[in-house]
Amino acid sequence: MVYLYTDYRHKEYLPNKHQWKPPQGLFNLKPYPVSFPVEEIGYRQPTMWRYREALPFDHSDGYSKVTLGEGMTPLVGLDSEENPLLLKLDYLMPTGSFKDRGAAVLIAKALELGVTSVIADSSGNAGTAVAAYCARANIECNIYVPSSTSEKKLTQIEAHGAKVVKVPGSREDTAERAKRAVESELAFYASHVYNPFFYEGTKTFAFEIWEQLHYEAPDKLILPLGNGTLVLGAYIGFKNLKKAGVISRLPQIVAVQAKGCAPIAEAYNENRSVSLVKTTKTLAEGIAIANPVRGDQVLQAIKDTKGTIITAPEENIEPSRRELAGKGFYVEPTTAATYAAYKEYKQMIIQPNETVVLSLCGSGLKK
Repeated sequence: MVYLYTDYRHKEYLPNKHQWKPPQGLFNLKPYPVSFPVEEIGYRQPTMWRYREALPFDHSDGYSKVTLGEGMTPLVGLDSEENPLLLKLDYLMPTGSFKDRGAAVLIAKALELGVTSVIADSSGNAGTAVAAYCARANIECNIYVPSSTSEKKLTQIEAHGAKVVKVPGSREDTAERAKRAVESELAFYASHVYNPFFYEGTKTFAFEIWEQLHYEAPDKLILPLGNGTLVLGAYIGFKNLKKAGVISRLPQIVAVQAKGCAPIAEAYNENRSVSLVKTTKTLAEGIAIANPVRGDQVLQAIKDTKGTIITAPEENIEPSRRELAGKGFYVEPTTAATYAAYKEYKQMIIQPNETVVLSLCGSGLKK
């Protein structure tokens, strides 16, 4: 079948190498039929591609030249019965973050379109993931990053053969510089924000949780929120499951922003659209997005699931990181921020006997 982009007017576009947005607004992917053959899925390889009937590929082996075995990360309890929080260990993905889910699908699509070179912008993890999958697919890769990006992340990106372009200034400055390069070079923009195929990868996070919970949805998901890559992916994934009739309700999404950079939380609390905010420095660099372009879509997803948005106190991020490490989970500060916010607000947002899943998204080896 043909997988199409749509814009806010529901006008349809055929994906190509060069058009990364419509004349106005953003591209979304037109909904397509999905199914979940439970009796077959359990016998397949333990990767995210076991859900191929719910992914945007006509051929079941369309991903074979790109995959690094991503997906089916563990879902484990934090510690004892008195704390039943479940942790989804996406920091154990091939490049050390959940962004591998989106990058695998996006680069498989790029290969399908005949792309030979890409440009992407990132604060680190998405760039690393795109670089790795481009290396796997033999696609030239150029990653634009803020000059303040962690050296370990830069080393990892360059190790995959990608060219790194450091941009002075904010994450938003980096994105603008990359977009100018895309336009001037007529390049494929492998953006984890703008390209809707990326979310078709991150939605597999929901499918795995559904299967790991014995074909049930959790009551709540605690997820980091910067650009909304995981929040929107999880939302799309659980909507796919509900539409297919294999779950009866959506889990409530509790999204976490850093207190020093919380444009979507502020918009949610003030019941308005998302706009650019002034920020303060935060350890949670992966979610420090001052002007998320899909912010209003995120707000709608949160409201649709009857969820909420909370913020992580800056002073609690590093102690939370050490606490998780002391329990065997070695994560980067952005991931620790999610746990710090959960601890701050759990008495307010978690009800007794609820099934709660918190995502651990990025490896501590990247710090």
